[in-house]
Amino acid sequence: MKLLSTTLLACLSFATLLSHAADNHGHDSHAQHNSNKHMTNDNAHGHMAMDQQAMYLVEKEVDGYKVSFHVMEATAAMHHGGSHNLMIKIEKGGEVIKDAKINSKVVHPNAHKETKTLMKMGDWYMNGYDLSHSGQHQLMILFKTADGKKHQAGVHYPE
Repeated sequence: MKLLSTTLLACLSFATLLSHAADNHGHDSHAQHNSNKHMTNDNAHGHMAMDQQAMYLVEKEVDGYKVSFHVMEATAAMHHGGSHNLMIKIEKGGEVIKDAKINSKVVHPNAHKETKTLMKMGDWYMNGYDLSHSGQHQLMILFKTADGKKHQAGVHYPE
C-alpha cells in the first residue's frame, strides 16, 4: 500500500509539473520556440518548480514529425533514475503521437554511453539520466511509429 501511495504521489507530481510546463509554454511560446536554447522561466504565475530552475526545450523536425526534447532537473518526487529527467513529445499535424515506442541513448562527456526505454507519462515519454557532471551530453532517441517506420533524432545538452 505504501508503494502504491508513493507511485501515485510521483505520478501526480509529474502531472503537475507537466501542467505548469504547458502553461508556461503557452504564455511565451513564440520566444521559446524561436530560441530553442537553454532558457530560464521568468513569468510571474507562481509555478514553484518551474520558476526556480532553468528549463531546456529544443524542438526538431524529423520525417514530418515535431519532436520536443525537454530536460529538467529531477525533484525528490520526480526522481526517475538520475539528476535530470529527459522528456520527449512527438507530434504530427498538431496531434500528439501517443503510441510510439521510444528508446533513448545518452553519450556523456566522458564517452560513457547509457540507453533506456522511455515510459509514457501523459503526452510525454520520459526517463531519468545523470546529467549533473560538466560538459556536453549527446541525447538521442529512436522511435517507432504505428506504421512500423523508425525515426531518429538527437540534440546536445546543454547546447
